[in-house]
Amino acid sequence: MYSILKQGVFPCLCLCIFKAQSFCSSPKQAPFHMSDDSAAVLALTALSPIDGRYRSALTELVPIFSEFALQRYRVKVEVEYFIALAAARTDGSINSSPSSSLPFAVPALAALVNEYGAASMAEKLRELYQNFSTSSSLAIKRIEEKTRHDVKAVEMWLRDQFDQLGLPAASKEFIHFGLTSQDVNNTSIPLSLQEATNSVLLPKITTMILQPLHRLATEWWDIPMLARTHGQPATPTRLGKEIGVFVERLVSQLRAIKQIPFSAKFGGATGGFNAHVVAFPGVDWVAFGNNFVNSSLQLSRSQLTTQIEHYDNLAALLDAYKRVNTILIDLCRDIWTYIAMEMFGLKTKAGEVGSSAMPHKVNPIDFENAEGNLGVANALFEFLSSKLPISRQQRDLTDSTVLRNLGVAFGHSLQSYVSISRGLDKLQLRKETLERDLHDNWVVVAEAIQTVLRNAGVDDAYTLIKEATRTGAALRQPEMEAVIRQLNVDDALKQRLLGITPFSYAPQLPALPAINLAEFGVLH
Repeated sequence: MYSILKQGVFPCLCLCIFKAQSFCSSPKQAPFHMSDDSAAVLALTALSPIDGRYRSALTELVPIFSEFALQRYRVKVEVEYFIALAAARTDGSINSSPSSSLPFAVPALAALVNEYGAASMAEKLRELYQNFSTSSSLAIKRIEEKTRHDVKAVEMWLRDQFDQLGLPAASKEFIHFGLTSQDVNNTSIPLSLQEATNSVLLPKITTMILQPLHRLATEWWDIPMLARTHGQPATPTRLGKEIGVFVERLVSQLRAIKQIPFSAKFGGATGGFNAHVVAFPGVDWVAFGNNFVNSSLQLSRSQLTTQIEHYDNLAALLDAYKRVNTILIDLCRDIWTYIAMEMFGLKTKAGEVGSSAMPHKVNPIDFENAEGNLGVANALFEFLSSKLPISRQQRDLTDSTVLRNLGVAFGHSLQSYVSISRGLDKLQLRKETLERDLHDNWVVVAEAIQTVLRNAGVDDAYTLIKEATRTGAALRQPEMEAVIRQLNVDDALKQRLLGITPFSYAPQLPALPAINLAEFGVLH
């Protein structure tokens, strides 16, 4: 086995069988079946934990961010562009209807397609990405070994497919017509981000974290809890409200993510459709580009670009995910601390081991795993969002290799979401600890007492209570009642003050808003 790995056989094998069944969208294709042992060996020999240790939790991202996936998106863009180009009119509209009186933008291509049958050709071409398989992917990789250019390899593979489909030979000249590689990459990558966000990430965050947090906040809404500011006892709060804080923060950021457009660059070698114009000068190519990107691909075309997308909206998207992850780091640390303070226990699972030396240990490993992965993801998001909007003059190549790490950042993020979900499911409330904390820190009603005294007209009530309570000694119920009885106020006011307890000194809160699951892509 070691000799095989040294010879580099397994990296090639990985490309072939990494969850190939996930990519097979057509029932005509037989999914690749991988034995449990083969999958285990691949996980053990992977360089990255994303494709190794954590892969089983991240399978939904593989068909979106893998090299295979990028090839499939590129094929989709090239195919849809060819179909749109054949139906383009001189005003930039995309209309294959024979009833239109507007001339075709590319008459020769339109004639070839119509002679063959526009609907039939479109159906056959779309099957190229709808049924894209690992054998298709490997064929492209073999071409790339010669071309040393990944997008050109896709174009050449498509030319071969046109021949195999029996399409008119002359039509091949309109594959990738007038385009540069970034017209394909800067539409393919936004498509992947759109699919990841709408189909995986937002629904996962909602169902695995937001929904459970909302449920816990509702269940624990009225449970009194000692707050701590600067690590010291502070005005009592409610446990459900403290969980609800994270619900509100997450909802706000998820909504922000939904507002960010998936921007795409599409406009030729330096963003001005020069090649299109010189070939067909009487066409509104800007309008065509807008129609193709905004309608055919359902993205948002950036109007003024260099050779590449300026990535400002991508940076905004990554920064928004970074904020989500930062909120979750805050959540993990708070819950970790609550567990350490014995406010929560953790459900145990038969067979699990907490420590190799201390048999009694039940550690908050899920929240620790999540915090670590969130930190890695955020470091990548920070780098990506600060680097990608910068490119020398009209383009340098540094964005290309950097963009290949998008899946790594989102992989670490998703792994953390899975861990948080698992951790939340293990939480067991220890209500007695919360009650003991409040009993042991009766002094926190000092704020209430001095406020009531001030309202009653007692002179310098704050200083009066400060001197009585800031002694360094523990002040429980008897000591606080003694402080109140010594006050030079009438008995009615004393009785009112004696009725204030850490349990009754309660916040006034708005209702916890319901979560609209459909808003974040959860349909069931």
